[in-house]
Amino acid sequence: MIRFEYAAFSDVGLIRKSNQDAGYASSHLLVLADGMGGAAGGDVASSVVVGNLAQVDDSHQAEDLLPLLKEQLTRSQEQLLHIVEQEPELSGLGTTCIAILRTGNKLGMVHVGDSRAYLLRHHKLTQITRDHTLVQYLVDHGELTPEEALHHPKRHVIMRNIGANEGPADVDTSVREALPGDRWLLTSDGLFDVVSDETIEYTLQTYPDLDTCGERLIELALAGGAPDNVTLVLADVVDDAGTSSSYDRGPIVVGSAAIDHTKPTRAGLSAAGQLVALTNPLPVLPELDIQHDHSPRRWIARLAVFFLALLTITGGLGAGYYWTQTQYYVSLEDNKVAIFKGIPQSIGPFDLSEVYEVTTIHVSQLTPIAQNRLTIPITRSSLSEARKVVHDLSAQTIDASPQAGQQSQEGKQSPAGQPTSPSQLPGDQP
Repeated sequence: MIRFEYAAFSDVGLIRKSNQDAGYASSHLLVLADGMGGAAGGDVASSVVVGNLAQVDDSHQAEDLLPLLKEQLTRSQEQLLHIVEQEPELSGLGTTCIAILRTGNKLGMVHVGDSRAYLLRHHKLTQITRDHTLVQYLVDHGELTPEEALHHPKRHVIMRNIGANEGPADVDTSVREALPGDRWLLTSDGLFDVVSDETIEYTLQTYPDLDTCGERLIELALAGGAPDNVTLVLADVVDDAGTSSSYDRGPIVVGSAAIDHTKPTRAGLSAAGQLVALTNPLPVLPELDIQHDHSPRRWIARLAVFFLALLTITGGLGAGYYWTQTQYYVSLEDNKVAIFKGIPQSIGPFDLSEVYEVTTIHVSQLTPIAQNRLTIPITRSSLSEARKVVHDLSAQTIDASPQAGQQSQEGKQSPAGQPTSPSQLPGDQP
């Protein structure tokens, strides 16, 4: 007997003011929706989709899985169309969506937009969905390489979504087989835009506990700057070997559809949160209206408040700087592959990184794909992960002869995830 063990997580990130993502996880249904339109109702769109799909959270006949999912997405479009008619200022709202509905070992999947489903099977991570974006279209038609698509300025232009549209929802569908040991990840672009597929794969393999794994992935996104909302749904396929299981956490709802959808980022006063204080303008300190208040006691009290605020800001900046020095990235120094300690940013005249190790790998020795990958620094959260990147690059030299000697000096820049192509896995039916 096969079942899901599941978890879901969402964070507003370090830049956005509201959470437009929504996630849902249960023993039969997994949903991820990334709302679009910002103030124009992205959170409304993602919430409507999750709310409608939650109504089919149950066991069904295998042949009904896809029709049920498509029917609820079409109903969502009808509702969004009605909402926009009532509130024209919400025109332009929409959402991506990935949903998996399970019955026994059969999985019905629908997908639209650029949120992704990944499957870790036999220790290998595969991107199951194909992005419905302009750059993916250009890649499919040979006008862009996958490497060029990674950093294309229009990589987030979405060509299909669930929105205020008439007619049936235009989604990709498939029926798949759930195998014991599979681990599914549904995620918004807030994760894979700043965390590489290699790091996602390593994390999914390293943390067997779903809650610990999900929190770690959120931490990695925050460490990468989290410029967007970060939402993910995790599920392990478990074989109960014919025994009934008491595992059922009840449905988990996160993001815009959750009761606590307005909660701030979990970065808070942590190191990642302090980094925002480093790169954003300082808060205004309390004004001292000394000339209109001649009471020595009040003057001393206000002066104390001033210095307390100053101390708080200084402490926050110090904690943020300390966090940057626990990070690493791989880039070029004098046309050689190098590992930098810190983050690829500057504050005024001050660099927040320095060269940690310079290898013997010259950029001209690398394949064109590897050279293109280094046009933007490859960020990692530890020295060992950065050295693994160097090791991988050393295997991509033109003569395929790995080399990586090391020395020291100084340098700079920021992250990128690397998409893999969707694959047909054994037992999967398009």
